[in-house]
Amino acid sequence: MINLELIAVAIALGCDAFSVAIGVGALGLTKRRIFRLSWHFGLFQFFMPLIGLGIGQTAAGIIGRSGHLIAAACLAAIGINMIRQALSKRKSRRDKVDPTKGWQLIILSVSTSIDALIAGFGLGLMGVHVLFSCIVIGITAGIMTMIGMLIGAGASATLGKGAEIFGGVVLTVLAVIFLI
Repeated sequence: MINLELIAVAIALGCDAFSVAIGVGALGLTKRRIFRLSWHFGLFQFFMPLIGLGIGQTAAGIIGRSGHLIAAACLAAIGINMIRQALSKRKSRRDKVDPTKGWQLIILSVSTSIDALIAGFGLGLMGVHVLFSCIVIGITAGIMTMIGMLIGAGASATLGKGAEIFGGVVLTVLAVIFLI
């Protein structure tokens, strides 16, 4: 049975994915974009706690300290690029900027799951069934990503270009929060 603590951890770890998905969803939705982002965010949220458990406390501490800086820089770069593209005069900006493909997808997936890496070590110390916990965390992150993308797309349909700028601002603000 799933306990409340596990659900709380899964939701807390999925909040970064949810926030980023709102920004990405503002760029426009296709079934492929929803699948790619949800799948990768869920997959990374599943594997990172396992990796965190495997590499141990010392390595997790080192990665954790520098991981937030790296994640912040990546989110800021993608957010600023989204804002720049939204403000450009080009009409095909939605086709040119797709953070659900290539390196941007990998960078977003890693940056939203760094905290899950460190949580993995903690899960091991708590004596919980780690594999089951990782499955719950991954599924939760995937669902939260889909919901975030739908919210972002709804805002984009209502607000147009302003929602794309807002999405870029959300990613940039998340980068600042990662630094704090």
